[in-house]
Amino acid sequence: MSAKTSPDGRDAGLHPDTLAVGYGYDPREAYGAVKPPIVLSSTFAYPSAAAAKDVHRAYFDGPAPERDAPFIYARLDHPNLKLLQERLAVLDGAEDAAAFASGMAAISATMLAHLKPGQSVLHTTPLYGGTHGLLHGPMTGLGIKPVGIADALDRMSLEAAAETALAHGPIGLIHVESPANPTAGIADIQMIAAFADELGGRQQTRPVVSVDNTFLGSLLQKPLECGADLCITSLTKYAGGHSDLLGGSVTGSLQRIGPLRMLRTLLGTHMDPFTSWLLLRSLETFPLRNARANANARAIAAFLRDHQKVETVTYLGFLDEGSPAKAVYDRQCGGAGSTFSFRIKGGEREAFAMLDRLKVFRMAVSLGGTESLICHSASTTHYLVPPEIRKMVGVDDSSLRISVGIEHPDDLVADLDQALKAF
Repeated sequence: MSAKTSPDGRDAGLHPDTLAVGYGYDPREAYGAVKPPIVLSSTFAYPSAAAAKDVHRAYFDGPAPERDAPFIYARLDHPNLKLLQERLAVLDGAEDAAAFASGMAAISATMLAHLKPGQSVLHTTPLYGGTHGLLHGPMTGLGIKPVGIADALDRMSLEAAAETALAHGPIGLIHVESPANPTAGIADIQMIAAFADELGGRQQTRPVVSVDNTFLGSLLQKPLECGADLCITSLTKYAGGHSDLLGGSVTGSLQRIGPLRMLRTLLGTHMDPFTSWLLLRSLETFPLRNARANANARAIAAFLRDHQKVETVTYLGFLDEGSPAKAVYDRQCGGAGSTFSFRIKGGEREAFAMLDRLKVFRMAVSLGGTESLICHSASTTHYLVPPEIRKMVGVDDSSLRISVGIEHPDDLVADLDQALKAF
């Protein structure tokens, strides 16, 4: 990654591991404190009446809104949020970032900022249950038609979905989730971005391409480098990494992030100072946690692949050589990540029996924490997705999603082994 540098050039050429620890912070700006303090102020004083007017002009009339404007009110911006956004942007290789109170707040802002009544939105399949619910619920109620892409690696599938969408209205957004939740299916971001360029010539306005990068995060995939306009991440997951906070972010160009910041101000979905500080703390160990979890995941995926009671494993490291998915994976991804699904021989009864016998794994939704988690997707994260759609995209009653943490891999394998004896 070509690192963005701080004004004094101090961070030029540094690796992501180093940028995650100290980018954008100078202890001289905070009494010499080695770590940034938490600034728990809801509002900020103006030095004069004229300065107050200038500050508001800079914020509301600026290009971003103006990132360097003095602070006004914490819903607009605050010191911890500003520093976090700088660090998120540099890790994604972006010009700017906007952090939100949750991953769904980031996705909602992206949808609301780039879709208008009468337009259509193309999306990959499957989608995280919350995203599916938003697109097929409130967004549909606003007169926006969501159309799924059956195979996001195939140009003809993309074209077919676009024709269906265009019959309703112009395509305002193409939303990609790659790898997909929970199947770990991948999409060809580069192909989709090129197709968006072609659509721009056909319908006069190019659709915005957004990519939900939660499963791999900034260390293993760079959607912006593949041609995406916006990179969305649930910071609740790997970046936060301790299952103790909620957050989301969108990174991209100044032009793209500016409207999202303004919408965040109006909706009140900003991230608070303490959560911003917690995320700054968590980012420092992100590369270490990520490496350990990825190594553990490889060992557990191999164990499950060879187990007699397991039908299939969606771990990206097992993609078939010569397949379209493997070709895109090799070009687009820096690793397989540590969240994937597997299907057992049986159905809901067998899945529940196994889950209830686990001792080390925690049975819970979410992913990317230090602890290993597992859940039955059909009855939890994708409960609101209609059964026929779940079946179509491969989320059936035998599917279990697993998020591998940083415990000792031998203990995790042993726990799965004894639990699979429940049926």
